[in-house]
Amino acid sequence: MNNWRFAFSRRYFGYLAFAIIFAIACVLLSMWQVARREEALDAIAKVTNNYESAPLPLDEVLADSKSFAGSQEWTPVTMTGTYLEREQLLVRNRPYGGSPGFEVLTPLQLKDGSIFIVDRGWLPNGSKQDLPDTIPAAPTGEVTVEARLKPGEPTLPGRSAPAGQVATINLPQIADALSDTGETVYSGAYGLMASESPAAADPRPAAAVKPEADEGPHLSYAIQWIVFAFFGFFGLGYAIRQEYRILNADDPEERERAAVRDRKARAKAPSDADIEDAILDAAGNCRRRGANHSRPMRSA
Repeated sequence: MNNWRFAFSRRYFGYLAFAIIFAIACVLLSMWQVARREEALDAIAKVTNNYESAPLPLDEVLADSKSFAGSQEWTPVTMTGTYLEREQLLVRNRPYGGSPGFEVLTPLQLKDGSIFIVDRGWLPNGSKQDLPDTIPAAPTGEVTVEARLKPGEPTLPGRSAPAGQVATINLPQIADALSDTGETVYSGAYGLMASESPAAADPRPAAAVKPEADEGPHLSYAIQWIVFAFFGFFGLGYAIRQEYRILNADDPEERERAAVRDRKARAKAPSDADIEDAILDAAGNCRRRGANHSRPMRSA
């Protein structure tokens, strides 16, 4: 009788090492999904806490042009100034409702001379060119804007944009582009416009929509990865058991256990009579359905 000595061979130690490495990888992936869920919950909390709060003057929320805390995202602020429409920029490759387009960034020069970047909304790609067909003009003169704060975006390696456009809302780069104005540009945050007064003569670009409170499937994925980690050890155990049965097939005790397993399998399997009855029932149902379809309809 071979017993279990084969399970302590170099081959099975290699299998065990692979199962352990696989389990560690699954646990790390599970932890990554948990971290992603925490990020999603944090984003939801910012929307819940800030989105509908009463707007405050910009200088009461941001101490200076470079200050911004992550917890301030979506906070409504108000400011008064004049749009610098000649310095307006378009942000490329911005989807909205499944359609490609641009976001319109219009610098707003405040009463103290500093400049705050306002995202006035989204415009679709043009019908014949890689630009919107029309760009609605911003209000002229003094305007009061309500906007929700958003952090700037990182640059994307290899992404470029033609003159008058940017690939991302990277505030330091936009500030450099506006350096010829000689004024301080807010580089900690920009604003998604909620309203402006007086309103522009033309309809404004499409406003940003409120984010949905959806944390995604990260928790279920995290649980699935833990389950997968156990699958590796389950597979190893199954392989050991199967090889034990093969190597000990001539052992009387193992032959008795195999006979018991075979009797249980046969007891669970349908008998020939059950299979024949199922075939006859299926054939009878088909004939009845055919007869119903061929029966002529009675006249009214």
